[in-house]
Amino acid sequence: MHTRSTTFFSKTPPLKLFLMASVPGAISMLASSLYQTVDGVFVGQFLGATAFAAINLAMPFVVINFALSDLIGVGSSVPISISLGKKQEKEADNIFTCSILLIIGTGILVGGLLFLLAPALIHMMGAEGEFAGLAVQYLRVYALCSPVTTIVYALDNYLRISGYIRGSMAVNIFMSVLSAVLEFIFLGVLRWGIWAAALASCCGMMVSALVALSPFFRGKAQLHFCKPRFSFYMVRQVVYCGCPSFLNNVASRITSIVMNAILVRLGGETAVSVYGVLMFVDGFIQPLLYGMCDSVQPAVGYNWGAQTYSRVRAIEKCCFIASAIISIAAVFVIAALPAEITRLFISDVSADVLAMSVSALRLFCLAYFIRWLSFATQSYMLAIEKPLPASIISVSTALIFPLILIVVLWPLGLTGLWLNLTGTSILAAVLSIVVLGRSRRERSQPDAAED
Repeated sequence: MHTRSTTFFSKTPPLKLFLMASVPGAISMLASSLYQTVDGVFVGQFLGATAFAAINLAMPFVVINFALSDLIGVGSSVPISISLGKKQEKEADNIFTCSILLIIGTGILVGGLLFLLAPALIHMMGAEGEFAGLAVQYLRVYALCSPVTTIVYALDNYLRISGYIRGSMAVNIFMSVLSAVLEFIFLGVLRWGIWAAALASCCGMMVSALVALSPFFRGKAQLHFCKPRFSFYMVRQVVYCGCPSFLNNVASRITSIVMNAILVRLGGETAVSVYGVLMFVDGFIQPLLYGMCDSVQPAVGYNWGAQTYSRVRAIEKCCFIASAIISIAAVFVIAALPAEITRLFISDVSADVLAMSVSALRLFCLAYFIRWLSFATQSYMLAIEKPLPASIISVSTALIFPLILIVVLWPLGLTGLWLNLTGTSILAAVLSIVVLGRSRRERSQPDAAED
């Protein structure tokens, strides 16, 4: 297994390597995204509108809980890949082992806090009565299961590092299917309450985590468990490299709250519904871009650590081109089918809502002409252990640029909000070009063997 993993990263032709890593990664993220949509449909159909609203109220806290484990998982995968490229296998094993323990510890701590504070947090959001009670139930199930569920997304990174590219994809698809089946049984057959919706997801994650851990327990993976040796430098390195992903999750939640508040003021329920359509559309395209770029990080990090910079450039060239193709193709699909997309998410849509949604989608889709550039650049910077520029791009794209554009485009009313992502994507692309230009010297280094 050790030979298969290192040979795959170091010897496979760049285009073939990119396709073998990125396609499963994109499919994995898409499967997870599809399950989230199915989850909302099941809750809405079987438990009603109040329960659907309750899970949306509780979800930001669930996401933040998983964001902390994602911080450790993503943050550790970068130094692990680079250490393997430098032939420092023991260091890679130590970072892997310590990160697993950190994720479990974080899950216990944050899960306990969420369980205890759930009523106060939900009340703080303004919910009362049955609405608040359902949200608390939902959140507390995730909180109780946190120590054994939050690890699953980090294991996805470790499987890819160890060469289990298709295995990682299979685990993600299995998790989504199992969770959906369990949720249908719990809600549709057994007629259990909202707590069962959360339990179904948690059961799917727990079983999938055990499946993902099996090659590490059996000693068949590239990475091995060892006696942990914690150090301040190692923890700081993990947190530093994981910050872009964590900050993006938190910042995007803040932006969504602000956007929804403004939408209610400017257009009421109709505007919020249309914005929901835009977010669902983005929820299909963004996972493809993220999954594709994220899945090649281990290969890029390994070759960066091995100082085979020509391979790094070749792999990233494939990543940038493929991201552009997918993103630009999305423009034409959305622009051609705005009415059909609207009807997919809003049943019995009125003529006014349909007209607003069609106009919004046609403005919104323009963002994808250039949005791919910031995704690919952020992923590239993180893979070569440059988390600061990656964090700057992440926070700027998720929070700073959208808030600035809300003010700048305010005179345009709702049209300004539909153009927000397009303006953000243009500003993020300019920032990405600046970041790439400043790192040109490092990216142009010759391979170690050529020195």
